[in-house]
Amino acid sequence: MDMIAPVDDFFLSEMAIQKGIMQLVELDRSDMLYHAMGEHHQVPGGSVANTMAGCSNLGLRTAFIGKTTDDEIGRAYVDGTRAVGTDCPNDPVAGGHLPSSRSMIFVSPDGERSMNTYLGISSEVGPADVPEEVCNEARILFLEGYLYDKDKGKEAFETAARLTRNAGGKAGIALSDPFCVDRHRGDFRKLVKELDYVIGNEHEWMSLYQTEDLSTALEMAASDSGLIVCTRSGHDVVLVSGKEQVSAPVHEITPVDATGAGDQFAAGFLYGLATGADLATSGRMGCVAAAEVISHYGARPDTDLKALFAKEGLI
Repeated sequence: MDMIAPVDDFFLSEMAIQKGIMQLVELDRSDMLYHAMGEHHQVPGGSVANTMAGCSNLGLRTAFIGKTTDDEIGRAYVDGTRAVGTDCPNDPVAGGHLPSSRSMIFVSPDGERSMNTYLGISSEVGPADVPEEVCNEARILFLEGYLYDKDKGKEAFETAARLTRNAGGKAGIALSDPFCVDRHRGDFRKLVKELDYVIGNEHEWMSLYQTEDLSTALEMAASDSGLIVCTRSGHDVVLVSGKEQVSAPVHEITPVDATGAGDQFAAGFLYGLATGADLATSGRMGCVAAAEVISHYGARPDTDLKALFAKEGLI
């Protein structure tokens, strides 16, 4: 569950919060930050769940595979996810030994977000939580790299990808962040070769291939993967499929809240992939969706993304 509050830089300093990054916290610090944040906006979050909400906004049939405890946050999370049109096949776990996960997101005046995330029971997602019927129906599976920090998460990925691809669907992954890439470089290099598409930002791609030169990293990635996407904060997005390389322009705006920009880029891109749009159009759809979400608080779209795509001449 995302809990989002506007704060000033003094608050971040007083709370020893590192600005602009996602920091994992234990339950005690999570409780302390929650009580310190005061008035806040609460909405179901999580990177892939945010992407699914964007895809649902665009009219795609979506499902989210996750894990919550049967507590106040867990019930609200599942109800909120289903309310926006995304199937949540896993009911909250009765008697879960860990609380449901939550992220305290502090937004500074410049729009930068500082995330403090308690993973709780969501870190325990394993192969038993992957519904076979959902994967068999999925045409596109989107995986989040953070889950690779646990062995059960790796097994869940492998199970979901195998089921989806065996049923004729595509499977891909978001690299998550450079530190996640550093921890799992060998596994991620393998996934780039095995999966159908990979999304990452410039820092993640350079970390993956251990180079300071983005062109070199993308050249190596393109030789490994069928389809790669590289977002570059404030600059054109690069998409490469085989020998085809295109750029999607980014129109810079001053963010109100940068939370969810990558998540909604993925939603727009996946919509293009699902509907057969060309690479350049799919990339531009991602950019338009990302621009919408950073124009307001929260990590999910507030407006009809299809209408924005139509206005841009994308559909």
